[in-house]
Amino acid sequence: MTYIEWSTHEPKEGQYVWDGIANLEQFIQIAQEEDLYVILRPGPYICAERDMGGFPYWLLTKYPDVKLRTYDLDYLREVEKWYGVLMPRIQNHLYKRGGPVIMVSIENEYGSFSACDGRYLSFLRNLTESYIQNEAVLFTNDGPDQLPCGRIPGVLATLDFGSVGNPDSYWQKLRKYQAKGPLVNAEFYPGWLTHWMEPLAQVATGPVVSQLRRMLQQGANVNFYMFHGGTNFAFTAGANDGGPGRFNTDITSYDYDAPLDEAGDPTSKYFAIRNTILEFLPDPGVSVPSKLPKMNLPPVKMNRLGSLLSEQARQILAKYSLSSRRPLGFEALNQHSGLILYETQIPKALHHSDPLTIRVDTLHDRAYVHVDNKFVGILSRETATYSMPIRLESGTAKLQLVVENQGRINYNIANDKKGILGAVTLNGTELLNWSMTGFPLENYSQLENYIDQFSGLEETTGSVKIFHGEFNITTDNIYDTYFDPRGWGKGVVFINGFNLGRYWPLAGPQITLYVARHILIQGKNTIVVIEYQKEVMQGTLINFRDQAILNGP
Repeated sequence: MTYIEWSTHEPKEGQYVWDGIANLEQFIQIAQEEDLYVILRPGPYICAERDMGGFPYWLLTKYPDVKLRTYDLDYLREVEKWYGVLMPRIQNHLYKRGGPVIMVSIENEYGSFSACDGRYLSFLRNLTESYIQNEAVLFTNDGPDQLPCGRIPGVLATLDFGSVGNPDSYWQKLRKYQAKGPLVNAEFYPGWLTHWMEPLAQVATGPVVSQLRRMLQQGANVNFYMFHGGTNFAFTAGANDGGPGRFNTDITSYDYDAPLDEAGDPTSKYFAIRNTILEFLPDPGVSVPSKLPKMNLPPVKMNRLGSLLSEQARQILAKYSLSSRRPLGFEALNQHSGLILYETQIPKALHHSDPLTIRVDTLHDRAYVHVDNKFVGILSRETATYSMPIRLESGTAKLQLVVENQGRINYNIANDKKGILGAVTLNGTELLNWSMTGFPLENYSQLENYIDQFSGLEETTGSVKIFHGEFNITTDNIYDTYFDPRGWGKGVVFINGFNLGRYWPLAGPQITLYVARHILIQGKNTIVVIEYQKEVMQGTLINFRDQAILNGP
């Protein structure tokens, strides 16, 4: 089973990507070469703990009030356009045309979505059907209690559930709506997702294999989600709305406590599942995967190259700089990811108040607060910290907020826009006339230019510092490794121009970031770290380990 992520293939409106990690057709062909069937999940909403559930951010730029996953005409028009590009690439791989694609989903767990819009589901069924034309099975998937709003007449309904509960009762609920047809658990969960600042989610092997055995005894069809762990590289990790005042961001690793871990190595859970399947099916004679070697690397000395707040960094790394009476958000500024620097002058009438209380209404998601380039504290949606006292030095004039997008909500989509979306006040006085400087951190060549041109003369006491290091790999045998940021705070890291994703060892539980061997090269390798909040000294070391640490600190 594979999700098709709209935002991966159309990151900017009308600009399509089908190569590299986005080469969908090659992926399907490889599956066929390996005698595997393929279940495609084109969404257009996929969840998967990905930023905005796989939707491209620019939908919110183009249509600020769009109602995603409903019979909203603007949304439907964009889905039609997207499917018009995507579906012709799928058609030749459908089962009845000799391809491996046996099933294609319509939406994803729609029964859990509050809209419960039957017209939308009918539209999406008809649109998908116009391309698939009975050459593969169309299906929906929902939790056992979410079938009333998730099922679609004439489409195979499937369930998703994990190792908890009795599958007999789940199938009975399915049969109330679907009297006949196969019993399918389209997402059987052998593990679970993890948020920052939470314990690592782990699911015991015993209940997983017991539940699997029960389903196989019932003649049910079972698809694991996830069977192979993964990684939310770059800024692709999403977030969840945990209820009023609660915002939970997903860690970079998507190891998921899966049978095959993030690096593809078999776990004890894998062997237990394999043995259980062999109770029902003959051994196919496929070799059991073995754990691949991992490597340590010598410590890398990191050189500090100034702050993102510096004039030099702004000139080279900023995508734009503009002004507005009130702050504008990421989507209004057509920015997907990274950081926005918001700046305004502090009114002279407030200079003699001590202390001042800054408050940011509707902050999405995290603000690194500065006064005249001096880092003074953090406001955070995750901890519901929207105000703090600040002190002004003599002659203070400027307030600066570096706002981080930590990932858009991916479940029960609610147009999770980013940036400062409300008023900013000091002692109750609204601050106006803002300048905004955007740092999407998407263009690595800009970072290379900054490193090459860094004068070493300009330094600030601000946060968001840029570090650069180099290391050599002399061996021909390059293996996976793990970036270890212990001693650092929170930020993002690039190796050879590839964005590994967000690190945050101060919060945990994830400490290390997975570095696939394909990212590394023989000879000189480069590493760039953008540290958002901690004061890290010049010459601080970065380490690479041969083991993952996902359950820290």
